[in-house]
This record gives sequence, structure tokens and C-alpha cells, in this order.
Amino acid sequence: MNEHAPIVITHGTDTMVETGLYLKGALAEPPMPIVLTGAMTPLGFEGSDGLQNLTESLLAVQLLRPGICVVMHGRAYPAHRVRKDPVRGRFVWTDEHQGT
Repeated sequence: MNEHAPIVITHGTDTMVETGLYLKGALAEPPMPIVLTGAMTPLGFEGSDGLQNLTESLLAVQLLRPGICVVMHGRAYPAHRVRKDPVRGRFVWTDEHQGT
């Protein structure tokens, strides 16, 4: 087993950023990329973005440097620089440095 294999975590979007911040605090410098992803519209519903986000995450985790990221809608965000924008139905960059 490769202890430094990249990791993809599927997660609900309401608390995804909080989990990313927790992981960032617990694993200050992870030796591998860790990607959190999910769906604004769940799988099984018309227009779900879940499969596309998962597919993008599987590629991104192979290309990203070690760290904690949120991958959604064709973008990779550092966990401490992203927030969910429920009005726009997207994750967006934030200039505020969140968490630890």
C-alpha cells in the first residue's frame, strides 16, 4: 500500500469547506494531494453535477501538489481560500484566509 497515494473524498457541499479546514489543521503538511468533491445537484437528479465533479477530481488529484483542495465545476480551490455561494450554486474564491 502506498502511504502517499492521493485521496479523493466525496462529501456533502454544505460542510465541505469546514471538513477541508479541519483536515488542513490536522494534517498541516500532508504528503499527498487530498481532494474533496461533491454535487450541488445530487446524483440521480436531472442536471446533477456529481459525476462530472468526481471525474474532474480523479484527474485533479493526480496533478495537484500535496495539500487540501476542493474540486468543483472545473476548478481546484485550496480549502482555506474557498466558500460555497448558494445563491450562485457554485464554490468561489475568497480573499479571506480561513481556518488555521
